[in-house]
Amino acid sequence: MASTIIQGKICDRDNICDCLTVGELDPCAIVIFGASGDLTTRKLIPALYQMFLNASLPDPVSIIGCARTGYNQDTFRAILQAACTRDTLMDMARWPEFATRIFYFPLNYDLRQDFLELAGFLDTLDQQKNTRGNRLFDLALPPSLYASVATLIGEVGLADQFEHGRGWTRIVIEKPFGRDLDSALALDQTLHQYFDERQIFRIDHYLAKETVQNILTFRFANAIFEPIWNRAYIESVSIMAAEKLGVEHRAGYYEQAGIIRDMFQNHMLQLLSLIAMEPPSHFEAERVRDEKIKLFRSIRPLHANKDDNQEAIVLGQYGSGIIDGQQVPGYRQEPEVAANSLIPTFAMLPVYVENWRWQGVPFYLISGKRMARKETRIVIQFKDVPHSLFRDILGARVVANRLVLGIYPKESISLTFQTKNPGARMCMRSMTMDFRYDDFYPGPSPDAYQKVLLDCILGDHMLFSRQDGIEQSWSLLTPLLNECESCQGRAQRLHSYTAGSWGPDAAKTIIEGIIT
Repeated sequence: MASTIIQGKICDRDNICDCLTVGELDPCAIVIFGASGDLTTRKLIPALYQMFLNASLPDPVSIIGCARTGYNQDTFRAILQAACTRDTLMDMARWPEFATRIFYFPLNYDLRQDFLELAGFLDTLDQQKNTRGNRLFDLALPPSLYASVATLIGEVGLADQFEHGRGWTRIVIEKPFGRDLDSALALDQTLHQYFDERQIFRIDHYLAKETVQNILTFRFANAIFEPIWNRAYIESVSIMAAEKLGVEHRAGYYEQAGIIRDMFQNHMLQLLSLIAMEPPSHFEAERVRDEKIKLFRSIRPLHANKDDNQEAIVLGQYGSGIIDGQQVPGYRQEPEVAANSLIPTFAMLPVYVENWRWQGVPFYLISGKRMARKETRIVIQFKDVPHSLFRDILGARVVANRLVLGIYPKESISLTFQTKNPGARMCMRSMTMDFRYDDFYPGPSPDAYQKVLLDCILGDHMLFSRQDGIEQSWSLLTPLLNECESCQGRAQRLHSYTAGSWGPDAAKTIIEGIIT
């Protein structure tokens, strides 16, 4: 019977270890700025409530929502309850118990006096609830407010930790971390006026998905894969994050950002780093992040135009089409979008890593909106066998092996290989070995936000970006963005694609190799 060792325990399918708990957690106050917004109701509070149900939330804990909206405490709790109830799988039986831990404090994001009053409120609550002065500030806000809110938190003394009997203080920043290198540096300078790097947690929830976390385990805990994880055996690597939705209510933001700023600086480059990084000497946050940054420094400079060494990037924008049997508008017909907008909603970036392991291997990073379905997967395409002894019998090429890491909708790992069909004749066919998380891990599995919030409370930076990594990723993308946004013939470079399709025809060959 297959078994694994988890924290010193032997675990198998019939004796699943308790991997949801992490021991005793520090009591704390979790302060959510932007508490009346979509991120709080859709992601943060459902995640915190599920953590409460799974006994992976500190006890005691206080959850304080802060926003400009003039809610009272009962109204705020009722709104959050309604949001959690929309998930039909959520067990709401213990909501009244959880709700006693929720509080609301209205404030303006630009008034210092409001932050002074918040500091007094938190001090009082610390005494009442015995949370020992430990505080987690989550900025669930538009990026334009990060700097000003972080500054006011610092100015009123809320950023201080381990002083005057206070415990730890941490701040959580949602992506995007700036819109180019200069703005990322400016945001960092503001944050570090009051917080040191150990206090800052830059969330990329993609990294908390189970399959993504399993990439390093798959690579470095299995001796059969790491020896062939290089240019000698791998033909190409494709990383695709396709979305069926359009820009929805985010058009105002998207007109300023576009697909490269929205997806590539964070999600796509982080996935690339896990696939391509060198093995760290120890499984520790700083050593893992060191290897990611080394990888970013090895990436060949990105250019919009094709040159002798690199294929051209493909940019696209969705037009109208049919999604789930209904007509949907094109990007330029969406509310708040300019009628002549040249903002890309699709991009395919061919990326090359110039080091000994990966020289010459293309990494195709692909993301787009209004595509055929929502799917995130990583495809490792192995090379053809060097010598086919079956060529005279089959008269055709033997299909090369392929490894697929499914991230959404199903978290899975599958490996395709060749076998012989039963019978007198020599007939070969491709077969696939599948591992699906849902089939082997019954019971609750924490979603991405539960994992990142838990790590923030633990002070574990493993899944979070470090500032030098942010700077390196923007150093790669900012020249490309400048080139794309100021080049001649920009409109002609933007390929239109039909909503509900798999993107522009210019990327068809690569995408067909990913989805088949």
